[in-house]
Amino acid sequence: MEQFHGTTILSVRRDGNVALGGDGQVTLGNIVIKSTARKVRRLHHDRILAGFAGGTADAFTLFERFEAKLEKHQGHLVRSAVELAKDWRTDRALRRLEAMLAVADKEASLVITGMGDVLEPERGVIAIGSGGAYAQSAALALLDNTALSAEEVVRKSLEIAADLCIYTNRSLVIETL
Repeated sequence: MEQFHGTTILSVRRDGNVALGGDGQVTLGNIVIKSTARKVRRLHHDRILAGFAGGTADAFTLFERFEAKLEKHQGHLVRSAVELAKDWRTDRALRRLEAMLAVADKEASLVITGMGDVLEPERGVIAIGSGGAYAQSAALALLDNTALSAEEVVRKSLEIAADLCIYTNRSLVIETL
């Protein structure tokens, strides 16, 4: 799966809770344009968490489309994700968008891609973006070897990713359900 430069988004499930967090760095090539961007949001009456990796304008377009799908399908996450992925793959304008979404509610965590994929992780850990592999590795190790909460695992994992990935910083936004 292609990874987009400029962000790290991580979601972790533990003990019936889910946390989704991201860093705030926006880069243009190898220059930091902004360090405090908010790439993680609460959607549909604060019951859905969503984060994006990729082009900012593309991500805003996808957030709007995903929110419309959530409204249409009464907040049903999986159905809304599948419908967005279908539109994204088949719509001529949407097809050109270069971004990925990580979304979660109390029951499910998903990655939505422009290739029509709606992927659910096996261990409840989602990581996208440039620092995603670093954050995911850290999260899996912390889940296996600590009793930290989902939010604490996300925070520590994103901090580890920030130490390793030049496209990830420590200006974190973390939301929990």
